[in-house]
This record gives sequence, C-alpha cells and structure tokens, in this order.
Amino acid sequence: MPRPAGRENPAVSAGATYGRNARDAARLQSVSMKCSSYLAGLAVLIMFGAAPAFGAVSASVSGVVRDSAGVPQIGAEVQLLRPDLTIVASVYTDSAGRFLIKALTPGRYSLKAMGPSFLPSLRENVRVHSVTVVNLTLNTLYEVLQWLPAQPRMRNSQSDDWKWTLYSAENRPLLRMLEDGPLIVVSEGPGTQPKLKARLMATGQAGTFGESGERFSATVEDTPAGSKELLARVDFAPGTNGNMESMLGFRQDLGFAGSVQSVAAVSVEPQVVGSGDRGLDEAVIESSETMHLGEAVEADIGSTAVLGRLAGPASSTATAMLPFANIAWRSGLTTVHYRMASMIQPKAPDQSEARVWQPAMAERNGALTIEHGVHQEIGWERQTDASGMAVLVYADNLRNPVMEALDQFAAGDSAATASVLFDQASNLIRAAGPSFSSRGVQASVEHRFAGENRLRASYSSGSALVMPALPHPASLAEVLASAHPHRAETYAISLSGTIEGTKTRWQASYTWQPEDTITAVAPFSQDASEPFLNVHLSQPIHVSRDGAGGLEALIDIRNLLAEGYRPYILSDGSLLLFAQDQRGVRAGLAFTF
Repeated sequence: MPRPAGRENPAVSAGATYGRNARDAARLQSVSMKCSSYLAGLAVLIMFGAAPAFGAVSASVSGVVRDSAGVPQIGAEVQLLRPDLTIVASVYTDSAGRFLIKALTPGRYSLKAMGPSFLPSLRENVRVHSVTVVNLTLNTLYEVLQWLPAQPRMRNSQSDDWKWTLYSAENRPLLRMLEDGPLIVVSEGPGTQPKLKARLMATGQAGTFGESGERFSATVEDTPAGSKELLARVDFAPGTNGNMESMLGFRQDLGFAGSVQSVAAVSVEPQVVGSGDRGLDEAVIESSETMHLGEAVEADIGSTAVLGRLAGPASSTATAMLPFANIAWRSGLTTVHYRMASMIQPKAPDQSEARVWQPAMAERNGALTIEHGVHQEIGWERQTDASGMAVLVYADNLRNPVMEALDQFAAGDSAATASVLFDQASNLIRAAGPSFSSRGVQASVEHRFAGENRLRASYSSGSALVMPALPHPASLAEVLASAHPHRAETYAISLSGTIEGTKTRWQASYTWQPEDTITAVAPFSQDASEPFLNVHLSQPIHVSRDGAGGLEALIDIRNLLAEGYRPYILSDGSLLLFAQDQRGVRAGLAFTF
C-alpha cells in the first residue's frame, strides 16, 4: 500500500542516516589520509630542498665491462661524457671488470669503454640517478662486421649527419667515426652528434709579452669527413696595423694505425722592436704522426719548423728544426714512457683554447735567437680512480734561454733595446741568456675528490738561471752578463674543481722557488704550474639546453703577489725588473656554439 507523501519509514531513515554517517566518516578518513600523504610529501620535498645546504644531491654509475664472450676486462678505461662529448670523469676497471663513478650530478650522459685490441664502445642517453648500473661490452672489428645486415639501409630510415656509418639489422647506428677516435661501437639509439664547433673570445690583458691589450680570437673546428678534422684560428688586436696570429690545422685518423696531423701558424707583431728593426714575424709548421705498436705501446713523433724575422733595413733571421717524440707503454693502471722534446711550451690554464705554441724568441748582440734545447726523460706513473702518482728523471741541454724584464722608464729607448727585444705594448724586454745543461728529478701526487675537485702536489729539481744583486748602477750588458746557472728546487701545490650550483670552474696554484731564479726549473715539464700564486676562473653565464655551448666569463691572474722580482738600475737611470713570470691579468668573454 503506498505510503502517504511526506512520511518516511523510520527504519529506512535510520539506515540512510547511518549510510550518510558512514560515507562522511570514510570521506573524512580519505581526506585525512590525503592530508597525511601531502604532509609526508611536503616533508620529503623540504628534506630534499634542505639537502643542498648540507651537500649537493649526488648520483653514481657502476657496472662491469666484458668482451663478447662474457669475460670481464681488467684495466679497461671507462669515460663518462657530457652531451657535447667532453669528459666528466675517467676510471679504470678492477680485477673483476667492475667500475664505479661517484659524486655525479643527476642527468643524461654517455658512457664510453676502451680496451686494447677492442673497438671503443659507446652507450648513449644514459640517465644517471642516485644509483645507476650500466654494463658495457667490448667487441673486436671482426665481431662487429658479422652483425652487418644482408640488405641495404631502408629508404625511410632515420637520417643523421654522420659521413660514414654502418647500420645493424634493426637499422640502428652500429659503427661511427667520432671526433675523438677512429671508430666507435654505438650500443644504443641515436643520440648527440658532434657538430661544427666555433668559439669567439674577446679579452683584455696586461703583463704578457706580445699579447697585451685588447684581443679578439675566433676558432672553428669541423669534421668534413668521418675520420678527418679541420681547425682554424685567428687572433688579432683591434685598432692596430697587424699584431695578429693565425693558425690552420688538419688531422687524419688512420684507424688502428694511428693518425697524422699538420698545423701551420703565423704571427705578426709590429709592436716588438729590436736593434734598429721594427716588427717581429714568426712562422711555425708542425707535423706529427701517432702510431699504435701492438696492444699496449703508442708512439708520437714529429717535428716543428720555426722561422723568425725582424723586419727593417738590417733585418735579422733565425731558423730551427725542433723534433719531438714520445713512446708510452701501458699495462693496466701503470704507464712507462720515454719523451724527447726540443721546444718549451708555455703553461696555458685555459685548455679550451686550440692553438699551436710558438717558441719564445729574444736577441743577443743584435742577432735574433730562438729558445730551444734537447730534453730527454724517462718516467713512470700510476693512475687509479681517486689518485695518481708519477716520477721521472730528465736531462736538458738548453740553448738561448729567455730572460724577461719589465722596463719601467725606458719606454722604447734605443739604449735599452740595443741587444734585446722590446714590446712597446707591455713595456717588457726579452734577452737571450747563457746556454746551460741540467739534470734533475720530478715527482707528483694527485688526489681527486667529489665534484671534479683535485689536489696536486709536485717537486722538481734541476738548474735555472740566477741573477745576483749588483751594488751600483750598471750597463745593460753587465746586468745580462751576471746571469748564470745554479742548482735549485721547486715545490708546487695546485687545487682545481667546479663549484656546484654556479658551475664555476676554478684553479689556484702556488709554486715556490728561490727568488733569485729568473728562469724555470725543469722548463720542459708538461704539467708544471706557473711560478708563485696564480688563479684561473671560468664562469658560465648562459648555457644552451643541451649543455653544448654558451657564454662564459674568463679571468686569469698570474703572480698575484708580485713575487720573484730582481730590480736593477741601469747607468742611464732606467729600472729593469727581471722575473721568471711577470704579474699579469687576462679577462674576457667567450662564446661557444
């Protein structure tokens, strides 16, 4: 029987009320659980947000390197690469083929493994997080050729910019020519590819012979064919008649045989004057070949032809042929090498600059001279993931060592430039000192910390030119004649790294040696720090999304505390300040794309 409108069954009403209360309770519990989840999530976010105050979030990547048969490879080198193929870290596998790279910033990287008798193996687009495991396989060229497809590449396949590429049966890139090696095995899909590189730089500097003032430079690097590389660079001072340096280089990979390269450079320095002549011109042609002799031996041999000329009515010319050779034998983490060199290369804190170094020139008795010699060394080194150490013995025969001084008053006086080269832009003079021989020892230890930070300490012994104090004003000839070789020792410490967050790359070094020395101890050393206190900073201002290029600010300060100066008053009242390294500063902007 129908119930009158407006009347409810008490039982139904009670059930509905109970149902509503139950639903309200469930909803309240759900809301409470969601609030708890949000609070927990917020706590986690706060924890991670506060983490940088105590230490940057770090990640690691580890794994095992094996051959195609599954045998672990001992002593294989594993490199972690950025998208632009620059190296973030390099380690070696242990006795079980394992590797570990720690203290990394989470992101996308590539992993590259290399070993004797194998093609390098590249794993692209590796996403590195807190703990990432990536195993790599090394293959021989014969094994790789067995994978090639029976049919040609499909017409609708993905295109790329590689000039020479082999594809697997799945139509994925298998073998590629990279800019840092002849052949590489790609084990994952297409990733970042090397492009045409260009670098523009504008700097201002003081305290550098031949390079003081405003400078502009442009560098272009191209790989027109898979195994070829072209490099061009021009450096000039605006608003001057000349004062420029240009360079052109070519490199050809020869596969397993090695590589050959040739570089030519010319510099014009009209502001450098000599004995009645104006303008110093230099030309350098360097040719070299790298050879792989077996699985563990690599040899690099070549020579540098040098021509220097002082323009003017009484022009002076100097020439030299400077050979060099380096033979290294590697076994696991240990390397033994022999090196012979003829040219002293200046120390360059900014390794991103591509250039060929020209030998220093000076003048003696009105004749142009080239600083060179014969250097021979035998060394041993051992590198592990976190540390390294090296020891070597050497013997030098140095000819025409350059002595440099700051001329504060002469400002181009013909009396001061009678037997020296004078740079009108920096007020620096260069004279050739007496030739001498030296024997010595070098030793260094290095430790690598998290965040690409490094600490290095080194020791060197040998001979250097010293200049004693003179009690009275003397002629320039008397001052130069007082220089003579003397045994000396140096101690150096260097710190470098990258500041997390700002990505500032920095390097600070201090090298101590007796203050009466005006030339370097062990001048042919390849990794010695500049004398006294030096600071180098590189600050990215804007970086592209893929991290491949951008704008950065650079600053280099040499001999910050102005140490090691030897003052001499000449008979004409001029003051000369001799030093192994003048205090100088260089700052500017660089754009890479």
